[in-house]
Amino acid sequence: MKKILVSQPQPTSEKSPYYDIEKEFGVQCVFRPFFKVEGLSAKEFRQQKVSILDHTAVVFTSRHAIDNFFNLAKEMRLTIPEDMKYFCVIETIALYIQKYVQYRKRKVFFGTTGKMQDLIPTMVKHKTEKYLVPQSSVHNDDIKEMLDAKKLQHTECVMYRTVSNDFSDDEKANFDYDMLIFFSPTGVNALLKNFPDFKQGDIKIGAFGPATSKTVRDLGLRLDFEAPSQEFPSMTSALKDYLKKHK
Repeated sequence: MKKILVSQPQPTSEKSPYYDIEKEFGVQCVFRPFFKVEGLSAKEFRQQKVSILDHTAVVFTSRHAIDNFFNLAKEMRLTIPEDMKYFCVIETIALYIQKYVQYRKRKVFFGTTGKMQDLIPTMVKHKTEKYLVPQSSVHNDDIKEMLDAKKLQHTECVMYRTVSNDFSDDEKANFDYDMLIFFSPTGVNALLKNFPDFKQGDIKIGAFGPATSKTVRDLGLRLDFEAPSQEFPSMTSALKDYLKKHK
């Protein structure tokens, strides 16, 4: 195991766990997103007839959701109330909110596994809130159905879209990875769009999130490990465990 393709942007911090993994296991992590995220413009968002300020809490399932929520609010010149509550599927996403607001002054809640169903009990404890759920243009109704089942007040809205980040001819010619790590169904689909004749062979595949794992299997690929889980809440912890076992 020498070369790992991580389908995410290059970490901005030198303290990223991926760099620790490179040193510990003598591998090379190459960061190359398979898709790009584009935020909706204020004009596009307004067509959904959703008022952000009609809500008292926001549910975040990704950093993209956080970025585009606050970017849209800025573009629309909205002042987000100090008492707005934030519910995040996992702590790493909750901590990312600090990029936009002072964490200590806000009411922030998060799950432990990264799965929406594990955040729901916390949301039920705050059943009087009016929840806003920013989503990608590519999504299913799973979250809506979970919140409906608990009779929570909620509104789903699209705040960003994903577009394929196609590989150049040079990248295709030098596609020599021992492992591919995916973080969304869109990334997995983009692999087969760029490489329609892809044969997995000995290439290992890791996936983050149940929807991503399902897409890997549905496309007939072998899933070698996945996250999050109770034991490994992050992809880096799951990757580290896999490399230890297969060193």
